[in-house]
Amino acid sequence: MPSRAPSTSSADRATAAAARPVQSVTSPTAPAGARSPAPTPYPLPVPHGVFLVLIAVCTAVTAANIYLAAPLLPLMARDFGSTPSAVAWVASVAQFGYAAGLLFFAPLGDRVNRRRLVAVLSLVTAVALVLGAAASGTTALAAAILVASAATVVPQLLVPLVAERAPAHRRASHVAAVIAGLFTGVVAARVLGALAGQAFGWRSVFVGAAVLTALLGLASAAVLPKEHRRRTGPLFAGLAQLPGVVRGSADLRRACVRQAGMYGAWSALWTSLALLLTEGGSGGYGITTATAGLFGLFGLAAAVVAPLAGGLVDRFGAAKVVSYAYGAAGVSVPLFWLGGGALWALCAAATALHMALVANHVANQTLALTTTSTPAVANTAYVVAGFAGGALASALAGSAYTHWEWTGVCVVSALWLALGWVSTAIPARRGGGKAAGAGVA
Repeated sequence: MPSRAPSTSSADRATAAAARPVQSVTSPTAPAGARSPAPTPYPLPVPHGVFLVLIAVCTAVTAANIYLAAPLLPLMARDFGSTPSAVAWVASVAQFGYAAGLLFFAPLGDRVNRRRLVAVLSLVTAVALVLGAAASGTTALAAAILVASAATVVPQLLVPLVAERAPAHRRASHVAAVIAGLFTGVVAARVLGALAGQAFGWRSVFVGAAVLTALLGLASAAVLPKEHRRRTGPLFAGLAQLPGVVRGSADLRRACVRQAGMYGAWSALWTSLALLLTEGGSGGYGITTATAGLFGLFGLAAAVVAPLAGGLVDRFGAAKVVSYAYGAAGVSVPLFWLGGGALWALCAAATALHMALVANHVANQTLALTTTSTPAVANTAYVVAGFAGGALASALAGSAYTHWEWTGVCVVSALWLALGWVSTAIPARRGGGKAAGAGVA
């Protein structure tokens, strides 16, 4: 949609501002509200290279916990004497938990000792995963997953620190290393989780994830710089700022809604995909859980597209990249529907949707981090909106699969995309906020 003003839109001005190294804002690809690389008085206890590698590996493991349940749903259903579609809602609980954890814990990174916070959250996650492995029913399992996901927000505490510690001329590459860890963790959760689940059972996968989370979380906490922060004001003061920050920026609101729409469409399809692939008969492909997990390799498309999307945002602006991302996602939905009976269409759709998801994320997060004077709080609102939208869509998709099978899931995904785009397609009026009046669509 054309801009209302002949000048550059506020979304594109924000994108350009993010590219200027003198600004105290984040890199366009930084996912966690990272600030400018201001020097810090706290030295690292290990060489910087070791620190960066350990943080990237820890990020991969903790990110995997959010998606651990989805590829294991058929095995869980068999263990509990139920059907896969009846336990599909368990996977959506992880996203609700993560959204809650982001809301309450992510803003604490600027107010408390991150070393202690990372250690405590890692141990809580590990204990919750062990309790999930011992669960005797879906209710107990869902409760354990909820706690584990809420505590597994460690990446959102570590990425800002990596950005702060990186040399100015290597800042983007250092942050990109952690982003690569995030994408690798998502892929590993689907591929390695499914393979290990098929070989050793889903409970063993949860125990293994608990051990890795505890070891890498404590190791990462040990190499963090010793901080001596003196907290002022309420502990959750950042949470209290959220409503005002969201109201004050039209671009932030638009980014939140469009990420919720895109991530919801992806979650609806991806959390139900294991059901389509593993169920036999006319409604599915009847393949093994391990083979179905290989579909997670399509997530590697996101790792390839991320740097390309960042360059496109810098060159053409966030608005155009979001438009193309939504277009690619719109094409992927009918391909997914065809994929209910044609494997080639399913593969093409998975690739297209992953590419659309990461391009949309890079562009919208650029807006979230550069259109307000409080990027950390704005980033919290943005990420919470995305995961809340994803959790709700995946919950509805589970019910839709039960009643209308794969076609119902595709309808939910298409509806989420339509809501995310149409509800934000009209430019905000001037004077409605700091970034109002932009031709973002």
